[in-house]
This record gives sequence, C-alpha cells and structure tokens, in this order.
Amino acid sequence: MGFIQLPYTSEDTSSFPEAATEKNTRTKTIKDRLLEAATHDPDLPALGNSIARIIQLSSSDDQSLQQLAYFVLADVSLTQKILRLSNSVAYRTGPNKVNTNITKAIFLLGFNSVKTCALAMLLVDGMSGKRAELVRTELIHALAASMISRELVKASHFIDAEETAITALFKNLGRLLLAAYDHDLYHEMMALIAQGTHTPVQASMQVLGFNLDTLTETILEKWCIPSTIIQGLRSRPFGNLGVARSKQEWMQQVAELSERVAPLVVETGNPEDPELKNKLLTRFGKALNLDKPKLDQLILDAKIETRALLINANLLDADRNKTICTEIARAEFNMPVDEDLLSELIIGHDEAENTQIIQRYPSGKPYNASALLLTGVQDVSEIMAPGNYKLDSLIMLVLETYYNSLGFRFITLCLRDPKMNQYRARSSLGENNMDFQKACSFPMSFSPDVFHLALKRNADLLISDACTAKIHTLIPQWHRDLFPDTRSFMVLPLVANNKPIGLFYANREAEAPEGITPDEIRLIKTLKGQALTAFNSR
Repeated sequence: MGFIQLPYTSEDTSSFPEAATEKNTRTKTIKDRLLEAATHDPDLPALGNSIARIIQLSSSDDQSLQQLAYFVLADVSLTQKILRLSNSVAYRTGPNKVNTNITKAIFLLGFNSVKTCALAMLLVDGMSGKRAELVRTELIHALAASMISRELVKASHFIDAEETAITALFKNLGRLLLAAYDHDLYHEMMALIAQGTHTPVQASMQVLGFNLDTLTETILEKWCIPSTIIQGLRSRPFGNLGVARSKQEWMQQVAELSERVAPLVVETGNPEDPELKNKLLTRFGKALNLDKPKLDQLILDAKIETRALLINANLLDADRNKTICTEIARAEFNMPVDEDLLSELIIGHDEAENTQIIQRYPSGKPYNASALLLTGVQDVSEIMAPGNYKLDSLIMLVLETYYNSLGFRFITLCLRDPKMNQYRARSSLGENNMDFQKACSFPMSFSPDVFHLALKRNADLLISDACTAKIHTLIPQWHRDLFPDTRSFMVLPLVANNKPIGLFYANREAEAPEGITPDEIRLIKTLKGQALTAFNSR
C-alpha cells in the first residue's frame, strides 16, 4: 500500500475563523486516516484481533500454553521465527542442541517470553509491505524497548508484571503508523524534535494538530487491549521519580525508561553516551533501583536478546553505518514534558542461522523422521527430569513431536470420559484441529473396529493405506464421516495396569507406502511410554 497523502499546510493561520475550520478538518482527516489504517487496512489483516488473543493468555492458566502453541503453530511464518529464536545463541541450552518444537521453545524461552516475542513478530509481519527505512526504524525501536522492559520485569515483585513488556512494545505505535502512512508529516514532526525546540507532544500538536500518544491509546482500545496496558503508556510527571506506589505507576516508569534506553541498546555509533545515561539515572535511578553498573548491565542483557529478536524478525538488512539520534533523547530531559524518544537506527546485519530444510516423502513424512523423533524423546526426558512439569504441556510436546516427525495432517489425544461413556479428543494439532477435536469422539462400548481392537490388544498401529479392503472393513462409520479423505493413519493406545485410558490418533490425506523403520518404531513407542509415565505420575 502506498503512502496516504494528507492535506497539510505549514502556515499557522488558526486565528482566522475560516482557517480554523480548515485546520480542524485537516486534523480530523489525518487522525481518521491513521485510525482507519490501524483498523481496516487490508495490509494489516486482523492484526488487532490476533494481538488481543495473545495478550489475554495468562501464564497462570493451565490451558494457555496449549492455546499459545496452537496460535503459533497455525502460522507457518511465526512458527519458523519462534523456532529460530529458540535456537539462537541468546537462548540455546546446549552447544549442539537444536530445538524443533514450539512447545519446547515455550519451555526454553518461558511462556511470557514467547508471548512477547510472538506479539513483536505479529507487529512486524503486520507492517510488511510498509518496510521503508522509517518504518523499520520504528519497529526496531519498539522491539528494543520491549526487550529492555522484559529485563526489568525479571526483578519485579508485581503480579503479571510481564504486561509491561507489551506496553513498551506499543508505546511508539502512533509514530510507527505515521511513518508508514505519511512519511512527509513524520519527517516534519521529527525535525522539530531534533532541533530541540519541541517535545514529541509539542511537535505532534504543531504538525498534526493532535497528540500521537492519544491516538495510540485510541487504537489499542479499538483492538480491545486491556486498560492496564493502555494506562501504562502514560508517562509520569516531569522530574525525578520516586519508588512506585502501585503496579500501574511502576509500569509507566518502566515503559518510559525502556523507550528512552532503546537508543543505547541498538546504537552502533557511540553506545556509551554518558550524558544520556546520567540523565536517565537522575530521573529513574531511585524509582527503579538503578545505578550506573546496573544500567550498563541492563543495556548489555537487552542488547543480546534484542539482536536475536531482530535477526529472526528479519529487521537487520539495512546500512550498518546508520545510528540512532540520541540528541533527541537528551533534549527530552531539558523539556518540561516527558514523551517519546526518537530512534533512528538500523544496526548491522548478522548472518541468520541456517534453517533446517526437511525433505519429505509424498505422504508428508520427513526423510529424517528418526532423528526428529529422537530429538523429541530427548526433549520430553529433559522436561520430565525435574518433575515439576504440567501434564497438559508435556502432552502438547508429545503431540507436536509426532506431528512434526511423521508429517501428519491432524493429531489428537483421546481420553476416556466415563460420564459420557465415550473416548473424547482433548488436545490436538494440525489442520482445522479445533473443529476436528470438537467432533472427534467414539463410544467406549466395544465394537470390532480398528480403534477398539487396538485398545483391547494394546497394539500400536500404523495404517499405510486405509483404502485396502482388509482395513476398510475395520474403520468405523464415525471415522468415515469425520475423516472421509484419510488415506493413512496411526493409532497408539494408552493402557495402564491393563486398563485403557485413551489413545493417540493421527492421520494424513496421502497413503504412506514408505512405512516406518525399526528405529522409528522404537522411538514412537518410547515417546508413548513417556506419556504413560506422565499420566501415571499425576
């Protein structure tokens, strides 16, 4: 989408009634177009809804990890970026340990880290097609501010403090949209700030006729973002800050500091800038228990995570000689109002890590299924070892390992439901997984079909071609109705103390004449055994 050219005149004739009317009309046009872009631009498909869905997930909710994994896995691009991030130097757990599972990535990075990174990736992808230098600059600034905030959150005693990292991510949203949709007005506003004669709010009012920060709040309200995050965008009054008396006040302090520190995190020119650091410590030192060594460590830690995130968001592809204009940051402290910093940096390009290319059989099964299964078994063992895992999270890791390693279209765990006298799907992955999961159930009462026979004999089954006459007679009607195009599938019964508790079921649309190797059989059974152990220990 090209730039929207908005009517604008630099001459201030607001003292004349006719001119005042024209100015009001112009102001309304600018604001309305930016709002329309944020909520209806076809280049930003459902961005607000996606962001709202991710934000509402809570680490204290047992179902949230499963829902976060569902959301990420449903987006191929997002899946690849999160996996690359979990395998980057900043997050890798071992020198030769390659992670291939989103569920494991959530364990490695932490639920809130993946949640924040997913939001950052959504924001970057939502602005695709608008990746001019100015937009890229603002995106880099947003991601850096979020990573700084995340470092500060680690030491917080407040409940749900991770919301602050989300607040910092969206603090420059209004400026980002202006850079995307009218670079001329963006340049004009930034020029006033750079001269040191205007704060960001003053420059925004002068050039646009309204406060961009207010626009950001309006957009987030339209996206149904929680009010605590929106209120966290508001900067504290001018002057040296004291210790926060509430979580909301603390969020505002951290979000503002994160935005101001961002130039020091991503700058390649003169990253020390003692003048800016001193001003930061003067305003925020007491409030956030910061001194120079702590500020330096904060910047160093944020640099590592920010760089990894920017690499995997594909934002490091510009001139490595570009630097952030920290003069704007310093000018902020000389003004009676505290607002946004300008961040104009593109930092150097780092060669992204190679992404594993998987060759597949026509059925979809990877050639290296054995290696992928082995990695999954090791991952499950690593998660189970401390003994403090959540069963739902472990089952998601097992499902994802089978799903990725064997190339299925859909996979689910079905468990006994004595009240309903049925086996019912509880967790699932793959194509239309939630629709299939809701519909996937079958009676507990025995009938001579492939599912009940597998449960009765505790026999692991892999059907290479479901259309053969011998197999076709064993497929129940409910399966034919729900999965009419299935050509190959797997049934792994879960039996504890000679009593069936459920089964893993997975299918493909193509037949799988390649079958499975002895090593793959061993690893499939090992993974199922780990799941049974987890069920028995809970």
